[in-house]
Amino acid sequence: MEKKHTVNYKMGKGFSSWRDGSAQSITFVVTEDCNLRCKYCYITHKSTDNKMSFETARKFIDYILSGKVHCGPAVILDFIGGEPFLEIELIDRICDYFKVQAYVMKHPWFWNYRFSFSTNGINFGEEKVQRYLEKNRGKVSVGLTIDGNKEKHDLQRVFPDGSGSYDYVLSNIPLYLKEFAPSTKVTFSSEDLKYLKDSIINLWEMGITDVAANVVFENVWKEGDDCILEEQLKQLGDYILDNNLYGQYNCTFFSESIGGYLKPQLLDRPTCGAGKMVALGPDGKIYPCIRYKSYSLNKRKEWIIGDVDNGIDMEKIRPFMVASNRYQSDAECLECPVAQGVIIARGLIMTKLIQIPIFKDPSTFVKCIRPVSGQMIIILPGSMKDMV
Repeated sequence: MEKKHTVNYKMGKGFSSWRDGSAQSITFVVTEDCNLRCKYCYITHKSTDNKMSFETARKFIDYILSGKVHCGPAVILDFIGGEPFLEIELIDRICDYFKVQAYVMKHPWFWNYRFSFSTNGINFGEEKVQRYLEKNRGKVSVGLTIDGNKEKHDLQRVFPDGSGSYDYVLSNIPLYLKEFAPSTKVTFSSEDLKYLKDSIINLWEMGITDVAANVVFENVWKEGDDCILEEQLKQLGDYILDNNLYGQYNCTFFSESIGGYLKPQLLDRPTCGAGKMVALGPDGKIYPCIRYKSYSLNKRKEWIIGDVDNGIDMEKIRPFMVASNRYQSDAECLECPVAQGVIIARGLIMTKLIQIPIFKDPSTFVKCIRPVSGQMIIILPGSMKDMV
């Protein structure tokens, strides 16, 4: 009888996060406006009127540097919107003020900081944006989204008139790859799952070697989507093997951290940084993160933990200190052989929207897929009636 051999193939590694993820994250929502109207965007109510004033940002910086709140060894000032590059002049003033104040106060963050951006790429090549990036070279990181191939990107990432934005973003990719690490973030929804394989391959072929891929958390899924996703991942895995691409490229759908029992050291950790990070809204309200702000909750009640005039109410932070895997998972999840890597959308849970992955019957939506190596877990609702 012929002896069978099993070969384990591993994907390439993604780029390491600055300070290995130990830096404290502080988010500035500098504007709620955006030059795109992406159909799957969790920010459902964009506004051209709501943008941050420098005075609001100044008060917030003074507060976080005052010693009244815990400060980690390093900090990331994260600028988002809407589209943050629409307010690049304001951001430039905010960054300059932070640097000067940290120096004057001899704060440990004076040199231990990074400025971070999530952008749709439309304004990336503008002179004023490039001038800011050059000014802060070595202290700034930019995450630019190009959403796969043209069909997938233009299906979701559209201008207010409904036209696609792929060609505009693509024209800025050579400049982006020259200045920053070749990575991007891709989000898949029900409509575009059929483009998954071709989208990932297209990104690799344009020189983007590190693809952070995910699916939307909101209730957009249809019966059969899990089968489409599974088939697309199998086809992508076959393509990787047939072309000997393993080890050269990275896609987080094939992350080694996904699958297996929850490790003991993960039980008492939260599934995200809410409560340790803070986010400042344009009006001066402070949130555990932006997913607790009303514009990402479809106008449901938001979770405010303070404001720039009165500081942070630590009692409103307390629930996040015990929001760990151990206390947010039932017995079935804790004993599940494929639980590691499952993400809980805590912002949606704590605002009484939907809960992922804890539905009424978890067995209806967890799929185990082995397209390349190890175990791949995809979280999709198997039936919409199971949504809480």
